[in-house]
Amino acid sequence: MIKKCLFPAAGYGTRFLPATKATPKEMLPILTKPLIQYGVEEALEADIYTMAIVTGRGKRALEDHFDRSYELEHQIEDSSKEVLLSEIRSLIKQCTFSYTRQVDMKGLGHAILTGKTLIGDEPFAVLLADDLCTSVGDGVLGQMIEVYEKYQCSVVAIEEIPMEQTDRYGVIAGNLVDGTDDTYRVTDMVEKPDPKDAPTNMAIIGRYILTPDIFDILESTKPGKGGEIQITDALLEQAKQGKVIAYKFKGKRFDCGSVDGFVEATNYFYNQGNM
Repeated sequence: MIKKCLFPAAGYGTRFLPATKATPKEMLPILTKPLIQYGVEEALEADIYTMAIVTGRGKRALEDHFDRSYELEHQIEDSSKEVLLSEIRSLIKQCTFSYTRQVDMKGLGHAILTGKTLIGDEPFAVLLADDLCTSVGDGVLGQMIEVYEKYQCSVVAIEEIPMEQTDRYGVIAGNLVDGTDDTYRVTDMVEKPDPKDAPTNMAIIGRYILTPDIFDILESTKPGKGGEIQITDALLEQAKQGKVIAYKFKGKRFDCGSVDGFVEATNYFYNQGNM
């Protein structure tokens, strides 16, 4: 039922300067694979074949990565290095990639609204590439699609965080549903609250399933914290109608938007490959 995945990828990645001065943060590699490719692979694993990417200035490398490189392929043809391109060739063959540009950086909500032209009037996934997730069995998006199919409303992925970190995330409050211990119907959402004001320690991470009415809500959402259009504020409007589910996903997440998380992910995947 979910056919498209939107990748907001227009941000500057300032926490990684000067590395991101000329290189998109989504192209920073964990071992030999850029973050954006891990995200596309997760979407593909969830049977999503249409990738919609919101880019910005200086992001041309994203488009080039998901395209043929005839000169490079010619240079390594019939050599031992040719196999190194097999994964990306498979993605290019299986998926359709489309792009639009976010001219002004006005927050995640604005980035998602910018992607409306690529999505149309249908439910869709959103994946933030700098939240790198790994799991045994179904990937996080695959798990969330199962939740969406059951409840037919927007779904956000959540994880418990230390209370002192709530000012870095959107935080939810909600009630467990259907006797589960990992699925909540959201009653409140707050963007980056001070720890003393946070309703819980359950934080939204970079995975969403959104219903298309979110676009109309975003169009009338006023700038919130930081002067940006926050997806949290738009989702709160849906939550007031009981139309947002929060799902505590099964797996491990690395915050690759931070240097510490990036190093942790690199070490984890290196060790996994050498076990």
